[in-house]
Amino acid sequence: MIKKRVLCCSIVLSMMILSKLYSTPNSMAKKDPIKRTLLAQIEKQKEGIALSPERQKEAYYRSVMFANEQVPLHNPSVERKFERYLANFSFRKQQSYDLHKKAAKHLPQIATILKSYGIPEDFKYVPLVESDMNPKIISHKGAGGYWQFMPATARLYGLKVNGNVDERKDLVKSTHAAARYLKSLYKEFNDWTLVAAAYNVGGGSLKNTIRRQGVNDYYYLKLNRETGSYVYKLVSMKQVIENPYKHGYKRYAQTYDKYQHPNERNLL
Repeated sequence: MIKKRVLCCSIVLSMMILSKLYSTPNSMAKKDPIKRTLLAQIEKQKEGIALSPERQKEAYYRSVMFANEQVPLHNPSVERKFERYLANFSFRKQQSYDLHKKAAKHLPQIATILKSYGIPEDFKYVPLVESDMNPKIISHKGAGGYWQFMPATARLYGLKVNGNVDERKDLVKSTHAAARYLKSLYKEFNDWTLVAAAYNVGGGSLKNTIRRQGVNDYYYLKLNRETGSYVYKLVSMKQVIENPYKHGYKRYAQTYDKYQHPNERNLL
């Protein structure tokens, strides 16, 4: 009820301003930059109110990006997969704000380190998907830490992993190692979406798949179930963290801006 009253008041106020502006001679309005700005804002508001749910969905899907590239949600198969994993990360499914709490705590630090290596910021969601930000998790294959490094790969990129020390559990050190690994994968694939897939399945395995199928677009490759869902999980995680209200996380609807641009400090 309150929302309806607020919306009605907003529309009435907009129409009053619009009426006032249009009562001014056009030549005067064109000369006044403030009035021009107000007119443009009101027109945008009118367009937003007029959008049907289908148009709103279409506009939202056009905005979905991964590593600065648009996700091809116009493809029905891609759309179905995206919606499936997006639903899995929604508040209705999670019934918890843990994802957003962990994101608020760790993502600014991870993003700062990735940026120093030229890695797209969207890769900061990898530890949320890989380990749920739990450094103690060890997979059945032996991958461990925030970024779920295998021991050999961790050592290759500068981490100590032995009976006494496991730097995969150190957020800063493991993120530097992950950034070096991601950068090396980009040199192989020259495509950040394929880099994400290679991070999951391994560069050699992905190269063999691309060679066999003659396809070098992640969204059109036939991959194993885990790798075939990997980028969709990252994209979906990004959406629920960056658009909390849209996906049911109403308590965190105003939080994203706070941790997305925190006071800068030396994290390197």
